[in-house]
Amino acid sequence: MSNAGQDRIARVERTTRESSIVVEINLDGTGVTDIDTGVPFFDHMLTAFGAHGSFDLTVHAKGDIEIDAHHTVEDTSIVLGTAIGQALGDKKGIRRFGDAWIPMDETLAQAIVDVSGRPYIVHTGEPEHLLTATIGGYSGGDRPYTSYSTVINRHVFESIALNARIALHVRVLYGRDQHHITEAEFKAVARALREAVEPDPRVSGVPSTKGTL
Repeated sequence: MSNAGQDRIARVERTTRESSIVVEINLDGTGVTDIDTGVPFFDHMLTAFGAHGSFDLTVHAKGDIEIDAHHTVEDTSIVLGTAIGQALGDKKGIRRFGDAWIPMDETLAQAIVDVSGRPYIVHTGEPEHLLTATIGGYSGGDRPYTSYSTVINRHVFESIALNARIALHVRVLYGRDQHHITEAEFKAVARALREAVEPDPRVSGVPSTKGTL
């Protein structure tokens, strides 16, 4: 089914014993976001993803964050990837490839996307301290909230790529601060994906010699 002449929108819901997720995305939006996962730093990253991709993005998630954020972040990434894949439709007239470099203070990250229909992920360059770092988290007071463990970054991008059926390469060239590194990666992926899914005025069909993606 062709998406020509209309916004490419998808809504996906997924419920398990660990989480309940609803994602809606408009690939032809303007960056309007409505994000609530119960994990504030992940909300910040998804807000940046929508804004820098110029995707209208709604994400509502409820998960077992009393255990930790893992299931909620993982399941949301699966649903987000699925929604991106569905919104792409027949992929006619898109650029297909996208590349973005994002600096954040001391950090530089790059993402490269091929909307190939062949899911693959390469994720390199994060410094070792991201294997144990956490961002945010507060257990006291009237508004406790759950921290985000940066070790899950690779799994987030992997889940998006596999379920959107794209080839995604993400690399950190250098960086020190786990917040800057993670945010640069999310923004780079958003910018690269934005470029890859944009209409190419010189292409009318599917941008592949095979005739399908």
